[in-house]
Amino acid sequence: MMLIINLLGILLVVGIIWWFWLYQPQSAEDDSRSKLIVVENGVYSPSRINIESGTQSSISFIRKDASPCAGTVVFSGLDISEELPIGKIKTIQLPKLEAGTYSFACQMQMYRGELVVI
Repeated sequence: MMLIINLLGILLVVGIIWWFWLYQPQSAEDDSRSKLIVVENGVYSPSRINIESGTQSSISFIRKDASPCAGTVVFSGLDISEELPIGKIKTIQLPKLEAGTYSFACQMQMYRGELVVI
């Protein structure tokens, strides 16, 4: 019995490590300047967005997850924080950005994504 409990504990630790440190988000590769991100089941989908540097872009979010954590998206490196209403599209205008990677997340850092400016 103790062996089963220990194995379950190890599996749980491995799952947590994978989710928070090893998981590689999917990438959106289309050429449009406006991207739609679905907030559902604890993730942003897609969670990695590519945009061109030096152009104004926008990102739209549709929140399908009623979790309070999903209620806010924060672009800490850009000083942007927006509330996401449930079931409605919220568009966030982004300034012209230099090449680099900008992270975005919920206020508790459980939902995570990346904005890759190329």
